[in-house]
Amino acid sequence: MDRKRSCTLCGGAVMMLLLLLGHMTNALEVPLDPKVLEGLPQPPTITHQSPKDYIIDPRENIIIHCEAKGKPDPSFSWTRNGTHFDVEKDSKVIMNPKSGTLVIDISGEKAEAYEGVYQCIARNEHGSAMSNNIVIRQSRSPLWSKEKIKPITVQRGMSLALQCRPPAGLPPPIIFWMDNNFQRLPQNSRVSQALNGDLYFSNVLMDDTRNDYICYARFPYTQTIQQKQPITVNVLDIEAMNDTVLAAFLNGSDFWGDSPFGERAPNFMQPPGTHSTSMVLKGDTLQLECIADGLPTPDISWSKVNGDLPSGRFSFHTFQKTLKITEVTEADGGDYRCLAKNRLGSNHHIITVVVRAAPFWISAPQNLILAPKESGMLTCRAGGNPKPTITWSVNGIPIENSHKDPSRKIENSDIILSDVQTGSSSVYQCNVSNEYGYLLANAFVSVLAEPPRVLTPPNHVYSVVTNSRALLDCASFGSPLPKITWFKDSQSIVDSDSYVIHKNNTLEINVARPLNSGKYTCIASNSLGNKENHVYLEVKDPTRIIKQPGYKVVQRNSMAVFECRVKHDPSLFPSMIWLKDNMELPDDTRFEVGSDSLTIHDVREDDEGNYTCIRNTTLDQDSASAMLTVVDIPDPPTDLELTDQRERSVQLTWTPGDEQNSPIQLFLIQYEDSLHGPGVWVNMTEVSGTSTTAHLELSPYVYYSFRVLALNEMGLSEPSTSSGQYRTNPAPPDVNPSDVEVIGMSPDSMTVTWRELTGLESNGPGLQYKVSWRQKDLDQKWTSLTLVNVSQYVVTGTPTFALYEVTVQAVNDYGFGPRPQVVLGYSGEDLPTVAPENLKVSVQNGTLAEVYWDAVPLSTVRGRLNGYKVSYWKMRSLHKEEPEPEKPQELIIHGSETEGLLIDLHPYSQYTLNIRAYNGKGNGPTSANQIFETPEGVPGPPANLEVENLNLDSLIIKWAPPIEYNGHLTGYLLKYQPINTTDELGPFKELLLKANETSITLENLKHSTRYKFYLNAMTVKGSGPTVTEEGVTIVDEAMTSKQVDIATQGWFIGLMCAIALLILVLLIVCFIKRNKGGKYPVKEKEDAHQDPEIQPMKEDDGTFGEYSDTEDHKPLKGSRTPSNGTVKKDDSDDSLVDYGEGGDGQFNEDGSFIGQYSGKKEKDTAEGNESSEAPSPVNAMNSFV
Repeated sequence: MDRKRSCTLCGGAVMMLLLLLGHMTNALEVPLDPKVLEGLPQPPTITHQSPKDYIIDPRENIIIHCEAKGKPDPSFSWTRNGTHFDVEKDSKVIMNPKSGTLVIDISGEKAEAYEGVYQCIARNEHGSAMSNNIVIRQSRSPLWSKEKIKPITVQRGMSLALQCRPPAGLPPPIIFWMDNNFQRLPQNSRVSQALNGDLYFSNVLMDDTRNDYICYARFPYTQTIQQKQPITVNVLDIEAMNDTVLAAFLNGSDFWGDSPFGERAPNFMQPPGTHSTSMVLKGDTLQLECIADGLPTPDISWSKVNGDLPSGRFSFHTFQKTLKITEVTEADGGDYRCLAKNRLGSNHHIITVVVRAAPFWISAPQNLILAPKESGMLTCRAGGNPKPTITWSVNGIPIENSHKDPSRKIENSDIILSDVQTGSSSVYQCNVSNEYGYLLANAFVSVLAEPPRVLTPPNHVYSVVTNSRALLDCASFGSPLPKITWFKDSQSIVDSDSYVIHKNNTLEINVARPLNSGKYTCIASNSLGNKENHVYLEVKDPTRIIKQPGYKVVQRNSMAVFECRVKHDPSLFPSMIWLKDNMELPDDTRFEVGSDSLTIHDVREDDEGNYTCIRNTTLDQDSASAMLTVVDIPDPPTDLELTDQRERSVQLTWTPGDEQNSPIQLFLIQYEDSLHGPGVWVNMTEVSGTSTTAHLELSPYVYYSFRVLALNEMGLSEPSTSSGQYRTNPAPPDVNPSDVEVIGMSPDSMTVTWRELTGLESNGPGLQYKVSWRQKDLDQKWTSLTLVNVSQYVVTGTPTFALYEVTVQAVNDYGFGPRPQVVLGYSGEDLPTVAPENLKVSVQNGTLAEVYWDAVPLSTVRGRLNGYKVSYWKMRSLHKEEPEPEKPQELIIHGSETEGLLIDLHPYSQYTLNIRAYNGKGNGPTSANQIFETPEGVPGPPANLEVENLNLDSLIIKWAPPIEYNGHLTGYLLKYQPINTTDELGPFKELLLKANETSITLENLKHSTRYKFYLNAMTVKGSGPTVTEEGVTIVDEAMTSKQVDIATQGWFIGLMCAIALLILVLLIVCFIKRNKGGKYPVKEKEDAHQDPEIQPMKEDDGTFGEYSDTEDHKPLKGSRTPSNGTVKKDDSDDSLVDYGEGGDGQFNEDGSFIGQYSGKKEKDTAEGNESSEAPSPVNAMNSFV
């Protein structure tokens, strides 16, 4: 509310009228505040009056309004037709109490008796105010004069005008044309009503013949309708009539037919001729009219010569025949062209518009409130065309006839007042008139002396948000006009970038910040006194939406959630309003409004729109919007139609359904074959989402039905209704079976397999498969067999692994399929009959050997040679007995290769191997075994390495021989090195050990030291893998016991406790002395310098200023409060450092003090201690240390 009030004050609708005081241009208005008005004198002011032109209903009493205010209350009188109207002498006239309003009872009287020009005068002891001249006229609705209207006979195609000419009424009547059934006559571009009420026909038709063209006039005040005598119109087609019949029709009627009735170019009926003039008053509505005859009926268009029609203010009516311009200005004057055109030609009419103006105010005189001896001016400025005459009156008397006032003079229609005196208050009237009207304005001059008053409520609190504009009101009243001064926290405020003081004394802060919060004071001053008022400004955090609703695309029947979280000032409580398309949310339980969200359940299509979240407080608001788009699977296509129907193709067209806000990506066409697969719909093809047609390739002998589905991001639509059935005729097969293969299953047979044709591929009834075969390269005839409903055939009696040519061809009742493709394949295989020979082994090292052999003859393979299989296994180790040989390993060599590598062999071992050939049927016979040995290699790692403590400088290292010797062990290599506390390794030491050793004792090692050991077994081939282990020598407990932690000794703990207790006692003594008001040197200096302005503290180091030597020894007594009366934030917060020399008053590391408690050095402190008063805490501390 406060913020709104501030903005209202800024706009000018304040609780008082604006105060303007100065020299010649200053004025003061009395505020509307009743508390201010009470007791203030004020000349009369007219507040309400009847309109200048007052048309009365003769059936009702006449009420002429005249209300006025003033202090004291004004009295009222009236003039009628320029002479005094004695209300009391007419019993029919009553003047309302405390008002000038007249109520005239015209019952039993004629209203005409009270017609005339009335004027109200409101007067009190300070002047007289005048109302406008109020012209009272009785509304009239006269009857139509009796007349006999002859029938009108008109030749077909001619133009016609039916006159209405109603009786003159007050106000003028509203005209319309009807028939005997009170139905409005139809109007169009050919037949229309003119502005004067006449009915115009651009050309007549035979259908225009009727006897009930009736013009009606409705008089609005009396609500009466007058009817003209019906008009009969007869339309003749003269060419179709003979002279006798024509004469009979023309007897006793007016004949419109001197001109030819055929087609003709336009000619203007209203206004006639080529040029006319129209006058309009500024601010009124201009209506220009053009009605043309012609056959065919002309079209009317409008333009302005040398200009454009006024944008936004013109319109066309009555089928383009009337141009209407509202709120006419001087710029609307000029020539307007009306163009009538049909196919036979065109004609135009120029209307010159002259704009005149009744008087209008440029600057109406304003009330003046002046203090004695002040000056002012009443200004009366008005415009008009022609230029109006300006006259002045004072208290209703022409100024030239009023008493002479030396403080008043007239210059250029302005009244200048100077050095006004008490008691010279008056009401001035400015009358502005020309031939089109007049204006009358009252303006009083009130001479008033009043001390300032501040009208803004005291201690008012204004609240605004950060970065907004703040307006603080200081409405005041006084005479002379008070001068307003603003203060904030005792600091004067002047116009600047931060502050603006408006003419109405409102203080504006353009961009309010939190630092602008606080107390503001405005002081109103004039020569009669001062008045101040306090207001307060609170600058609060703005309301901001930090989580805005986001654009949502949701599927129908799902849920949509819009978030709207806000950050706001803690003292404000924002409300939340949700709008849909700038309207209130539907009254529907599906819309759930949470504390920071809007949830829409079961979303429907009509929920789509723009949703706006408004979070507002009493001071501000923020809003955010987001669109909701409801999507769904598309509606199914409709209107399926088959066109361009051919033997093997057809054109399918459809109409897409609603895409449901998600673009259609593609259309899927499916078909059903009711002959081969009824009820089964098969995907046929896809087309883009922008297509509505598809060319479909068809197969013979199928009963097709089609349907279409639409796909968008939401999924597939429901299928469309199916198309009509389309049957194709049978034909020979177009394709043969695919995937034909020949598989040799046994040595004397082969199996031929293929993929059968589908019903769609059969192309006709009686589908069969013709299988043919022959052995290749033997010039044999084809052997053939026809099969039904099978996908394989076994050919028997074939030689082993012979190459055959095979074909499979489709056949139906209508013929053979295309020539089949020949497929090659072998009959079945048998096992190889011989083993590979000349098997040889070449040992490369202890783990690798190469093997070689001779290839078997291809004739012995009896099939396709797939490769060789080499089997080998370890029989035993050469250095120890093993319980049984290892399981054989197999090396497979693919193809015709005759060598291979045996890897991952065990060194120093004996192996056996053999080899055999294999084909698709299986393995052939195995060759004789071949034995070979591998040489020695490096041994495996030693087993079970352990380190054991023996004494302070000895360790025992134990291990077991390696599991894999891989030859004859020649010994062991042992390395070791110390590791320090930072995990850094020391130098290596190496020992070579015999093969039969499995432990060793290492002596003369460092005590309490960690060692790392590395052990390898060795053969003639070198060292094997390394094993590692760590060990630590035993800690020397004797040496450890000599190292004593001083922090655990009792004497040291006691000493520390004693020192801490001593420090605590010293601190207690210091604080007791200070709290008893002991005399401090710093207090002496404070007493010696009563004015803190003379000896301020040093700002750079925080110390007290230097004091005069003559005052250094003055004793200090009493309170610790400084002599200037200032008090620290909290006395209990005083510290010793506050009284010391800057940062020098601190503790040493041992707890003693450095420096003194005074503003000077040690010398000053010593001198201060000579006093007979109690010693300072610092000296007390020095005596203990």
